[in-house]
Amino acid sequence: VRTIAYKVRTASCNATACINSFGDEQLAVDLLADKILFETLKFSGVCELACSEEVPEPLQMGGEGFSVAFDPLDGSSIVDTNFAVGTIFGVWPGGKLTGVTGRDQAAAAMGIYGPRTVYCLALKDAPGCHEFLLQDDGKFVHVKETTEIREGKMFSPGNLRATSDNPEYAKLVNYWIDNQYTLRYTGGMVPDVFQIIVKEKGVFSNVISPSTKAKLRLLFEVAPLALLVEKAGGASSCDGQCVSGLD
Repeated sequence: VRTIAYKVRTASCNATACINSFGDEQLAVDLLADKILFETLKFSGVCELACSEEVPEPLQMGGEGFSVAFDPLDGSSIVDTNFAVGTIFGVWPGGKLTGVTGRDQAAAAMGIYGPRTVYCLALKDAPGCHEFLLQDDGKFVHVKETTEIREGKMFSPGNLRATSDNPEYAKLVNYWIDNQYTLRYTGGMVPDVFQIIVKEKGVFSNVISPSTKAKLRLLFEVAPLALLVEKAGGASSCDGQCVSGLD
């Protein structure tokens, strides 16, 4: 996270010719983050398998204990605008990343690269969601534990285009506006979800419609962030169902 923070601050944001197997355009800084994370997981000695949103095929890491799925740089398309972006990690016990649910995770984390560099961590077997702040000397200091997310009038509505042919989503967005919710949306899922943990209130949505496809992947984004939010005392859902995103 520390190294990626430096690369984000200093890297060129020109698009490369690379296309990942999902067909999304990759930016140069995505590839740097991806390379750093695979190298680090290999070096750790405790990672058996790893895969990323850029390289979705699981790779052997030579370690033992856990398997990791990650999105190396979520929101990379807004790096050039200098908005906050982040890295998302999901950690599963053993050597398997298929046939698992978010509920099976041993841990989840995200790095947030903004005016401050923050590492946010939740462990399955420990209470709370924990925020660590990167200091000038390169050390991370524990600055906050979040255990409760209350109701609060703040909303981050992803994929607003879907309101044009998803009347239920349009109705929901209008409800937030009519009830004087504050709009706080950066276009990056990591900072938009992180602010809910920090402010201990609010809602993030990303809804589809017949003309707009889903852009979020369960393994790399939804399951890890669901664990972080639920450990912080919030709630999650997935696939338009009233069930936890972890299930």
